[in-house]
Amino acid sequence: QVQLVESGGGLVQAGGSLRLSCAASGSIFSANIMGWYRQAPGKQRELVATITSGGSTNYADSVKGRFTISRDNAKNTVYLQLNSLKPEDTAVYYCNLRGILRDYWGQGTQVTVSS
Repeated sequence: QVQLVESGGGLVQAGGSLRLSCAASGSIFSANIMGWYRQAPGKQRELVATITSGGSTNYADSVKGRFTISRDNAKNTVYLQLNSLKPEDTAVYYCNLRGILRDYWGQGTQVTVSS
């Protein structure tokens, strides 16, 4: 069993920043790919960013240049630095770990950006 615990969400003004953290623990046999997804009100969950154990990153076009994903492999922890936040970034942000047979998800952390 794998547990993911997110932290760092909150309420910020447009243009502000937040840093999200996600720590994975438990029976982790593969953590090659970790990432962040988000779900805004009335919308489906969407990819925000992913990162491999080797440091290769992928970003949604909507966040490129503003968000940065990083990880600490020794801690099985992934981070998301959110800069230049916009109201449309408001969503619940979920941490994801791609396991061997299934994906693992955190409970989510709320990011709210006021206009």
